[in-house]
Amino acid sequence: MQKYFILVHGACHGAWCWYKLKPRLESAGHRVTALDMAASGIHTNQIQAVHSMSEYTKPLLEILGSLPQDDKVILVGHSLGGLNLALAMDKFPDKISAAVFLTAFMPDTAHRPSFVLEQYWERTPQEAWLDTQFAPYGRPEESLMSMFFGPQFLTFKLYQLSPVEDLELAKALIRPGSLFVTDLSKADKLSEEKYGSVPRVYIVCNADEGIPEKFQRWMIENFQVDDVMEIKGADHMAMFSEPHELFNCLSQIAHKYG
Repeated sequence: MQKYFILVHGACHGAWCWYKLKPRLESAGHRVTALDMAASGIHTNQIQAVHSMSEYTKPLLEILGSLPQDDKVILVGHSLGGLNLALAMDKFPDKISAAVFLTAFMPDTAHRPSFVLEQYWERTPQEAWLDTQFAPYGRPEESLMSMFFGPQFLTFKLYQLSPVEDLELAKALIRPGSLFVTDLSKADKLSEEKYGSVPRVYIVCNADEGIPEKFQRWMIENFQVDDVMEIKGADHMAMFSEPHELFNCLSQIAHKYG
């Protein structure tokens, strides 16, 4: 049974990171769109022109807003892409048959959307960021901070089990991004009636050094999901390190939440 998947990348990445998964899903008969968020991939904006998570998520919100009335999609968000999913779920709950959080930040409805990022920041020692570069931008009162992963962070925290060719691809294609923590700390809480009503699936990657399994499990305990799946031996970039296992998970989700 054909489903429509929309794939959302994580920070500093782009639609290019789904190049192994997209053809697998399409060969199984599904329709697939891999999106660039604002200032990501080949999107023409620079991060300095993006001042909020809502602006960053605009490409996803626009495509959901343009869907025919009876069309529904399965959203897949990786890493920071979980926040993009959350905004979309809160705005277009009736357009989404399931939201899949792939080792992704998953906010709750009890706290502001920044809460999971703040918890992650508190629990991550400064030295764990290795050669990641942070730089302020925008007006001082906005407290905006750009983020750019360095080669060491990519190698040892995100891609340590992925093929070296994919690591080299990332080194060539990543762009500065942002977590938009200050913006999200001022945003309204996500609603139980909208965001909370969309079926949620969390895919745990148990060899993830970027968002460790312990923190993934904490987010699941913090905001219960409908299903938990696990990909053993997947680093943070499961679409590179275990693309076929990820495809199998999404095939099961398509069958269950169709």
